[in-house]
Amino acid sequence: MAATIHELADEFTRFLNEWHSFPEPYDDELDAWLHEEYAKIKRHRHFVDWSGVYFSPSSANSDNRELYVKALKMPRDDDDTKPWQRRWQALGTAIGDMLQREILLAERHYEKFTLKKPPFVMARTETGQPFFEDFVHGQHFFEHKGEKFSIVGTCDGILVHQPTGRRIGLEIKSKQTTYGETSDSRLKAPKSDHVAQVTAYSLMYGVTEYFIVYINASKKAWFMDDDEFAKSPDFRVFGVEITDDMRQALLDKFAGVASAVRTKTPPPLDIEKFRFNNFKRSCALSLTDDEFEEIKMQVQRAMRSGMPAWKKEQYFEAYQFIKEVREQEAN
Repeated sequence: MAATIHELADEFTRFLNEWHSFPEPYDDELDAWLHEEYAKIKRHRHFVDWSGVYFSPSSANSDNRELYVKALKMPRDDDDTKPWQRRWQALGTAIGDMLQREILLAERHYEKFTLKKPPFVMARTETGQPFFEDFVHGQHFFEHKGEKFSIVGTCDGILVHQPTGRRIGLEIKSKQTTYGETSDSRLKAPKSDHVAQVTAYSLMYGVTEYFIVYINASKKAWFMDDDEFAKSPDFRVFGVEITDDMRQALLDKFAGVASAVRTKTPPPLDIEKFRFNNFKRSCALSLTDDEFEEIKMQVQRAMRSGMPAWKKEQYFEAYQFIKEVREQEAN
């Protein structure tokens, strides 16, 4: 009987924990080759047709109103980037780069240490490059429910399970606040945003199984026994099977936004997703007076409900921002 994606996720976890129990092998040949391949692809500009409605995989779970105003080329919010946020994002990227390289290293050296072939290796493109990042960046076009749109972006990788030949997508996420963020009690399942993101990759690359990997930059301690490490792992892997229904739902969502753009019929604003909306000001100004009044009543109902205090605060913050932006524009 074939292993489930959850069993393969456990196998991938054991594989990397074993691999990382050995000293890192130096491999100048690998690094030189990888940098040379990156240099070649970086000099080649990816052509993207920005004229139509397009979406990015990372926006697969975004508010439809945000996607709508973005598609209409309305202004994105000016970033008020804080220094720690910039470093946070850069470290997240570096963590992904690290794991990709570690998988390539294991392909070349794992057998020397373990006398076993690595169960997982990175897939290759038709020209022999690793199947990740700039090497597979592209624009994929879709037509669904009479609407045309595209998904633009790239993935963290496609793995090959060598014993079975199964191709499994790889999505790498970082955690950087506390070591408890990747404990069993705090992280029971992959985040819904990340599941939506890999569903978009499934549409792009035709892969129906995915690993969502969480790597925690915060560690409990340098010295830990096995029990402590089991309670506070810095590395978690979740297996996700992308079903036809999941792909259909995402296509429906994107087609719905494309239809709204074509007919100039804006979708409702979801204030639960407002904190991480990158087009807050444009969304606020796009609201009709009736829509704004509905949001006001929605927030009032939330304030009187048994909703957690942190969630009430988010609702109120969203309402205050929208109110202030609209008042400033009116004056």
